[in-house]
Amino acid sequence: MVSLDSFKDLAGIKMGAFKPKPTTLTEGQEESAQTLWSSPDGLTNIGVWECTPGRFTADRTSAGEYCHIIKGRATVRNEDGSTPREIGPGDLLVLPQGWKGEWEIHEHMRKLYVISPSS
Repeated sequence: MVSLDSFKDLAGIKMGAFKPKPTTLTEGQEESAQTLWSSPDGLTNIGVWECTPGRFTADRTSAGEYCHIIKGRATVRNEDGSTPREIGPGDLLVLPQGWKGEWEIHEHMRKLYVISPSS
């Protein structure tokens, strides 16, 4: 039988302890993540992520990411600084596999993420 999972109140899901953001460019920036679901092979992961204001680099060479913003505001740019995108509550950001760039969190952010490699 295939399991049918659903998750409610993504804004209210309890997060774990905040830890330093490994790829931060801003001293003191922290993040927390709560995994909601992982595929049996571990390649696809869905969860909730939070991050404090600041800048950090991101690398999606091994898997793409879909980000549904729950709260907060940020600017996301390509690695060369091009194509800035302002994102906020209700927005969906698609970071295709192979994307590299930078996030600048303006307001404490919470997002739902889906990370999965291309088939």
